[in-house]
Amino acid sequence: MGLIEDIAATNLNEDGVVACSVYEGGRRVADIQVDESGAWTKKEGHVVWIGLWEPSRDLLLRVQEQFGLHDLAIEDAEHPHQRPKLEQYGDALFIVARTGQLIRGRVSFGETHVFVGKGYIVSVRHGTSTSYAAVRQHWETCPTALAKGEDFILYAILDFIVDNYMPVLDQIQEEVDEIEDRVLARPMTGADIERLYMLRRDLLRLRNAAAPLVEVCRRLTGTELPQIRPAMHTLFRDVTDHIRTVQEKIDNLREVLAFAFEASLLVGQSQETAIAKKLASWAAILAVPTAVAGIYGMNFADIPELKLTYGYPAVLGFIFVVCSVLYWRFRRNDWL
Repeated sequence: MGLIEDIAATNLNEDGVVACSVYEGGRRVADIQVDESGAWTKKEGHVVWIGLWEPSRDLLLRVQEQFGLHDLAIEDAEHPHQRPKLEQYGDALFIVARTGQLIRGRVSFGETHVFVGKGYIVSVRHGTSTSYAAVRQHWETCPTALAKGEDFILYAILDFIVDNYMPVLDQIQEEVDEIEDRVLARPMTGADIERLYMLRRDLLRLRNAAAPLVEVCRRLTGTELPQIRPAMHTLFRDVTDHIRTVQEKIDNLREVLAFAFEASLLVGQSQETAIAKKLASWAAILAVPTAVAGIYGMNFADIPELKLTYGYPAVLGFIFVVCSVLYWRFRRNDWL
């Protein structure tokens, strides 16, 4: 589900709310209003899962009132362009993650802010981001897993974010393969170099978005966060492995693009050298008749062989022989 479906979803709910549901034992028991979500968290065994997309300040303040969220966390959630991080505010966790999608050949980034506390999880999406409706629908078919609680939902969201980096990289990989195939055939044009630069810059930005999540997951597998049960540590370590795989693929693609650029320069230099050799060879060959004609074109009455009967054919034969020898030597040395 993408942006269009999100907008359709928000039309069914209040503005900015994609979904607001309560679960018991991993099963959805009701779709509720934001203003009644706090009361449901006080019921034993119930978890409220709220999904927001670019919410207004008023909506964020209502969510804050329901769960007692910290002012600083609400301020961060209201203003995107945060660096991926994990903050602990009292009994609640605040996680920032960057999302990425390939749109018209460029990587477009969005943000997801997640609040996690006892009996609730709230995701706030900004900008380009795939809807988490797919995550919700998938795990609703596995109530045993969803019954593990809000920390499992956090894992499912982070895993979904990291997994969505791979389709972006796969599409870039296809373009990089095409660049590799072309680079040895001909030097890069200005447009090729500009595209290569854009790809390397987008890959660097994607790496900067993904890499901090390693530290986020490391903290989620530590013992200092009571909101995350020890049984969940293995799952967050699995997310860490996925992030490192993404990092390795990004680094490999950037390296290939760097090699492609260097190879293109070498191919260009090789072609320029070949052209220079040809020009130098023909210049040397043409220098012989030019020099002889220049000598005989001087305005002197007494020039050797000037009055010989076969002087003209002899000079032409000399020019032909010397030029032929030069041509043969240059061809032998692969200059021509």
